[in-house]
Amino acid sequence: MPVETKQLLEQARAGNTAELGQLLEPYRHYLKLLARVQIGKRVQGKADESDLVQDTFLDAHRNITNFRGDTEAQLLEWLRTILAAKLADLLRRYLGTRQRNVAVEREIGDGFNQSTAMLGAGLVSPESSPSQRASRHEEALRLADALAELPANYREAIVLRNIEGLPFAEVANRMGKTVNSVEKLWLRGLAALRKQLEEDRR
Repeated sequence: MPVETKQLLEQARAGNTAELGQLLEPYRHYLKLLARVQIGKRVQGKADESDLVQDTFLDAHRNITNFRGDTEAQLLEWLRTILAAKLADLLRRYLGTRQRNVAVEREIGDGFNQSTAMLGAGLVSPESSPSQRASRHEEALRLADALAELPANYREAIVLRNIEGLPFAEVANRMGKTVNSVEKLWLRGLAALRKQLEEDRR
């Protein structure tokens, strides 16, 4: 964890809510993307990913003193765990069930892992040393931030095709467009994403 992030974490644990907000903000786009994919798969868009991420941050604010990690990867994993619980609660309400289901939370967490892997596919090597895992997390955060900067149609085509892994016919159906127009949107979106990433690296 960078020194500045460690300092923010220490100050947040000491009760400085402004520092905690600054600590959590870099994860917003990434968590929104994870939530968006799970909402699309499970409740057909009947929830707002921004609200879920905001609720996740509120829980993190309330419980930061319980966080025992000291790395950025551990902080991100903690936030993902909170988000998975929020999504499981949403799913429980949507299905009309009362009891908490830890298996569903675990399944959502696995979905997060899959989405993260697909987000970084081809951009980060698959080795799994701690430094390489940290690098993959950083790359996933950068990709989520870059995706958030794209026009909505480009972002939607990339998320449906690359992260949800849908065939072009299903992407076209979801977007209400022809397969040909979706393929063109997707290609333009990828080009725009690469350009955005290059600009961000400068």
